[in-house]
Amino acid sequence: MKVIIPAAGVGSRLRPHTHTLPKALVHVAGKPILGHILDRVACLTPEETIIVTGFMGEKVQEYAPHHFPGPIRFVEQQDLLGLGYAVHMALEKAADDPVLIILGDTIVDADLKSFVAPEDNQLAVMAVKDPQRFGIAEVRDGHIASVVEKPAHPKSDLAIIGLYSITDTPLLRKHLDRLVEKDIRTNGEIELTDALQGMIDDGAVFRAASVDGWYDCGQRESLIATNRYLLGTMAPQEPIAGCVIIPPVYVAPTAIIEESVIGPYVSVSDKAVVRHSIIKNSIVGYEAEVENALLTDSVVGHRAVVYGDLRALNMGDSSEIRHF
Repeated sequence: MKVIIPAAGVGSRLRPHTHTLPKALVHVAGKPILGHILDRVACLTPEETIIVTGFMGEKVQEYAPHHFPGPIRFVEQQDLLGLGYAVHMALEKAADDPVLIILGDTIVDADLKSFVAPEDNQLAVMAVKDPQRFGIAEVRDGHIASVVEKPAHPKSDLAIIGLYSITDTPLLRKHLDRLVEKDIRTNGEIELTDALQGMIDDGAVFRAASVDGWYDCGQRESLIATNRYLLGTMAPQEPIAGCVIIPPVYVAPTAIIEESVIGPYVSVSDKAVVRHSIIKNSIVGYEAEVENALLTDSVVGHRAVVYGDLRALNMGDSSEIRHF
């Protein structure tokens, strides 16, 4: 089995952080989104993991091999024509092996070994309140009857959440080839959903699989929500002398925390410095500095500086705010 991780998106909804980082490398709970995904994939010991890169892909190529034990291949997607196009490019390197596709900006709480075990294709789905925003699956007796991308009039509220187990890889390749060769697009993009529907029309069997949790890291609010979830799964933070720690909290071993109140739901990345501050429900990036500040519901980018502030912030990398 091979794993495909599409991670080529620009991440416009996560700006300003994605001005300087690809979306997959934005930090949450102490490490990049991609790091959490690779941690989960490692249990499968895949024959190969194929990561599709695009915007600032060299940073993904630099990060991934040092944080994953198995073989990794990178495929560069120069033309951002949609998820279907990204998977099409990856399948050129995947032969006819079964593949697990997991999106590079999504963290799923699921038993991946069980998910890839059945002989049938599987799609992970979850009920949502606004199905018009997602690829939607119509399910009958546990099987996928149809799929459609962002329907104006959805037939169900079950969103396709970015986790796919494909056992009939040649058939998926056939339908993606057709979409690419004929330039068939939905909402301006070559959609994976259209290829899956083609497979269903050809008689392929897809089972609907439920998951314990689904965390889309595509915007600030959902990034902070994902941070909250992940912190709740981690080991308790050790006490820090002179500070008050309100769990759950993650503080990297190389971070410096002095005379501060941290938590609940705060992650502080490597080499960050926090002094004389109160922080809750926030993410503090790599080498960031926070001093004399009261922050909540905030994302402070790598190497950003916050001094004497009282607000909710969404600061990109290497930014600086001082309030006197």
